[in-house]
Amino acid sequence: MEPLYTLDDALGVLQQFRTVGYGEPVEVLPGVELTFRDAGHILGSTSVWLRLREGEVERRIVFSGDVGQYDTPILRDPESGCAVDLAIMESTYGDRLHRDRAATLEEFGGILREARRDGGNVLIPAFAVGRSQELLYELATHYDAWRLGDWQVFLDSPMAIEASAVYWRHAELFDEEAQQWHARLRSLPLLPNLKLCRTAEESMAINRISNGAIVIAGSGMCTGGRIVHHLKHNLGRPECDVVFSGFQAQGTLGRAIVERREYVRIHGAPVKVEARVHTLGGFSAHGDRHDLLRWYGAIPGRPPVWLVHGEAGAAQGLRDALRADGVKAEVAQPGVAVDLGPRR
Repeated sequence: MEPLYTLDDALGVLQQFRTVGYGEPVEVLPGVELTFRDAGHILGSTSVWLRLREGEVERRIVFSGDVGQYDTPILRDPESGCAVDLAIMESTYGDRLHRDRAATLEEFGGILREARRDGGNVLIPAFAVGRSQELLYELATHYDAWRLGDWQVFLDSPMAIEASAVYWRHAELFDEEAQQWHARLRSLPLLPNLKLCRTAEESMAINRISNGAIVIAGSGMCTGGRIVHHLKHNLGRPECDVVFSGFQAQGTLGRAIVERREYVRIHGAPVKVEARVHTLGGFSAHGDRHDLLRWYGAIPGRPPVWLVHGEAGAAQGLRDALRADGVKAEVAQPGVAVDLGPRR
């Protein structure tokens, strides 16, 4: 079967990209002006604020994009903007609250201390952009308190390694604390016992280590990538730990492990889940219900809301919370049309 797109097609598209700064209005089509604002989710993440004009009619819409947590390290808080006629919001964690950040860090440190005592490995599935950098930041910050010198730490993801370098080059997008940390150092700060694994051979060598390894690898939901191989070698070992630091979607290997299924299938074969499984919700790059309501609450005028990007329960939970506060809120469904024409 012929591919829909070729490498030449992709390279041609890349030539059409242009960068746009936060808060810089840009007319992308006649009558369509957009402004990006920092969504606080990962480096460079944005919400999209649209100003639409047709004849004498003008409407404003915001697409939230993925809204990050407030008061988390490295990134700035999500930014809101002007009044709009319609808000289209994500609802990933619309029905729940994350654990307190301090409690999350205390739990993480406790997991590492117990894991070292029990003599196993710790696997951390993590997305290459955002989560991996935050985990490294916290490991560096708590290096002595968590006795990380007793471990070998592996960042087993070429993409995460490159993304970490991108983060380091753009400290202007950090929050104040991370900017001060960046200013004190002359290069990308690495844990003294951190191994960056770029090649497949380096990755495979990790699986010859029976204990004392902390492995950060993608993909974040265990749907592919190097973490799957590490799970195959460690998931059946009760002395090992798997630490999830982000959302696990329905139908993913990560979700099956989080749900504590007795067996999961890896590379077509059943693997018994004997390792201890932990979920650190406080590390999620997505804001929880409180964060989403806070972001919406900063928009003047309390516009109507259509909720997207969330499982049914999460979207309905956020809808109900908005309605309880007097906001007109609906969960978007396929085929629904919203009329932004002249008001009657």
